[in-house]
Amino acid sequence: MALSTREQLAKKVAWISVISNILLTIGKLVIGWAANSDAVFADGIHSAADVFASVIVLFVIKIANKPADLEHPYGHGKAEVIVSGIVGIVLFAVSLYVVYEAIIGLFHPITAPNILAMWIAIISYGAKEYLYRYSMKIAKEQKSKAIEAIAFDHKADIVASIAAAVGVILSIIGDKFDIKFLLFGDKVASIIVAYLIFKISKEMLKEAFDILLERNIDSAILKDYESIIASFSEVKRIDRLRAREHGHYVLVDLRISIDHDKTIKEGHDLSREIKKKLMKKHDNIEEVLIHLNPYY
Repeated sequence: MALSTREQLAKKVAWISVISNILLTIGKLVIGWAANSDAVFADGIHSAADVFASVIVLFVIKIANKPADLEHPYGHGKAEVIVSGIVGIVLFAVSLYVVYEAIIGLFHPITAPNILAMWIAIISYGAKEYLYRYSMKIAKEQKSKAIEAIAFDHKADIVASIAAAVGVILSIIGDKFDIKFLLFGDKVASIIVAYLIFKISKEMLKEAFDILLERNIDSAILKDYESIIASFSEVKRIDRLRAREHGHYVLVDLRISIDHDKTIKEGHDLSREIKKKLMKKHDNIEEVLIHLNPYY
């Protein structure tokens, strides 16, 4: 798929995310505050963080899809990973803020929220479930870490909205039937929301750091690379095989041994065939660098 098409799809996902998150942020913050629900209000803060994340993605998409140049010979794919890391940091900060507000709230008189808070949480759940599935589908098709970051944001909102809805319902039941401990449902739900946001941020930050530190790709994929290379009878030994993610594409480094009496042309032709076969089987490979060693 052409870079321009990939970029357009990424922008489309980001814009859908921005518009939907702005609407949900306004709804959750206003209704959460008016309906006296800490959980829904906390969910609104999370949605506001989502807006920020989506806007960042819009700015970086064009950079990430630029082809390699003289100053950046390996391309610009890691720009997406940096965005993913920034989103993870933002979500981590949001989770700390939500926990702080929830704990402070436990030491004040507690009243049950209005049932309107439950409905906005349910609406948010439905919208986010659809947006998560749509964004993740595009992220996998385009192998985009930036779109994947947006999808994970939606995923965090799904579980957060469920927790908020349950917390509101428990508080309302506690108020109606005079079950005191259930009144804390909304406060506890906001802490659960914070934990879920934290969990998503941790996953995003771990993946971003792994890629930025050029961690080797999954061993199962590496094994598949190895079997493809070993299928060439001219390859006498695989001396070293490394591969690293560079955003939405992979770079492979390979050292192989071939008969010492092979000509330069024969070695070159073999390298080209290995590269073609690897890239045909794994379409996210951007480059394969092959070093030849003599085999005696």
